[in-house]
Amino acid sequence: MKRIILATTIVLSALSLAACGNTTGDRAISGGGIGAGVGLVGGALMGAPVEGALIGGAVGAGTGALTKPNQVDLGKPIWK
Repeated sequence: MKRIILATTIVLSALSLAACGNTTGDRAISGGGIGAGVGLVGGALMGAPVEGALIGGAVGAGTGALTKPNQVDLGKPIWK
């Protein structure tokens, strides 16, 4: 039960931070990076860090690409 709660918390945290940037590409890239990082940590806690990173990255990138700038905008990306 604790693993389900932890996984849910990690996924919700990743989704809340997934859309950073002004363009669709920026949000997809940053969302994928954040999702992969969070997924890696969550996956490591459950014994599958690679799978966690892949799933987290895909979910983060998808969420970032599907959001609009006015929904979640944490400012200009650091790489620009």
